[in-house]
Amino acid sequence: MNALPHILSLITFLPLVGALILLVFRASARGEDADVIDRNAPSVALATSLITFGLSIWALMDFNMADPGFQFVEKASWFGGMSYHLGVDGISLSLIVLTTFLMPLCFIASWGVVKKRVTEYMVAFLILETLMIGVFASLDIVLFYIFFEAGLIPMFLIIGVWGGPDRVYAAFKFFLYTLLGSVLMLVAVVAMILTAGTTDMTVLLDYQFPVGMQTWLWLGFFASFAVKMPMWPVHTWLPDAHVQAPTAGSVILAGVLLKMGGYGFIRFSLPMFPDASHTFAPLIFTLSVIAIIYTSLVAFRQTDMKKLIAYSSVAHMGFVTIGIFSMNVIGVQGAMFQMISHGIVSGALFLIVGVIYDRMHTREIAAYGGLVHRMPVYATVFMLFTMANVGLPGTSGFIGEFLTMIGGYLVNSWIAFGAAFGVILSAVYALTLYKRVVYGTITNPKLNDINDMVRREVITFAPLVVITILFGLWPSLVTDFTGPAVEALVEHIATIAPAMQ
Repeated sequence: MNALPHILSLITFLPLVGALILLVFRASARGEDADVIDRNAPSVALATSLITFGLSIWALMDFNMADPGFQFVEKASWFGGMSYHLGVDGISLSLIVLTTFLMPLCFIASWGVVKKRVTEYMVAFLILETLMIGVFASLDIVLFYIFFEAGLIPMFLIIGVWGGPDRVYAAFKFFLYTLLGSVLMLVAVVAMILTAGTTDMTVLLDYQFPVGMQTWLWLGFFASFAVKMPMWPVHTWLPDAHVQAPTAGSVILAGVLLKMGGYGFIRFSLPMFPDASHTFAPLIFTLSVIAIIYTSLVAFRQTDMKKLIAYSSVAHMGFVTIGIFSMNVIGVQGAMFQMISHGIVSGALFLIVGVIYDRMHTREIAAYGGLVHRMPVYATVFMLFTMANVGLPGTSGFIGEFLTMIGGYLVNSWIAFGAAFGVILSAVYALTLYKRVVYGTITNPKLNDINDMVRREVITFAPLVVITILFGLWPSLVTDFTGPAVEALVEHIATIAPAMQ
């Protein structure tokens, strides 16, 4: 299969084209015509996202897995010495495919559920898709920063316009937290450009910044990526954002936006500031273990299903940072696998909550119980993703956690012990949630009239179920793809920085 010319540009900007088409037709429509546009907007958005997904699969099939370098490179002069520069390796392309895979499912899950400003809702998600893909495809640091920051705007609107009762508070908290960290990253970016004399990330990857400067640059990037993941203790915006966001917003927030922090650590912090990464690795391990244990305990005490899953996301991101800063092949591979697996499993869990929220309009755990009697298919799907979230062997959740713990163990056995203890706690809160919602007798009379999943919902979950099991049984589908880039990264760190003591 031959790659299409400018395939990365097509993948990146096709959703934006779909958004602009919807905006133009909606702006010119009045009365009944506006209603027609609103009715057809989901179809246009879904078709656009499916074509984008198809193009990403095309790129995936044409990708040379043996080459650890950047492929499908596009470069053109922009302004001020900066360039429009795109390219992907196994790490970034895998996250692009994750993004384009989840987006059509979000549109299907929103079909008929969103009632107000339907066209604008679809436009916001399409623009967000372009910006997320741009983050992973950028090879110019200024272009990366623009995509990275601009993604705040559509998610801010998604939470603030289509969210729950406290949506405005949650939207502003999300925006201010992430913006503050990103401003510090901007300072670091400017310093890098002035020092190295280039915005080209391929050059910056090989540029050896002074050791003293690396510390400040690392901290600037850490301020942004730690909030984005989010790491403890700068995680408090995430539960509020998840609770107030619409279901599809939570899927993208957990499935893709959190991964930008992990991607940033892999793309910038490790290869560009290796000495500082070694210096701060003990801090990262400490914060990660605290996050895994503390947020698991907090999750156990939650009464809102979405908030429980949000806290579990913070815990699972702790495994990612352990794997990344272990700075060995097994650990970084585990971090990549964990990011992809978490994107699928956590997205599915938020969709699980959305199914019953659409019927009952409450996320309170106490309002449920005995759903297995009325919704056996739902209970089965819920069980699968609960097991994957816990890390049961045979599901994708096991592979990432196992590899990151091995990577952490190779650095310090206490890291692996703390992470393993967190796995036990995750089983406690996840199985408790499942027991209280699915098992027992029906005590809420409203549940007597609840119906099992409809065809639209089955279509939404089917690919998630398949991928979760497939990656759990055949993890090399991911590890073989990301392996060369990860090995090149670890080798790069070893050649330009002292070995970790």
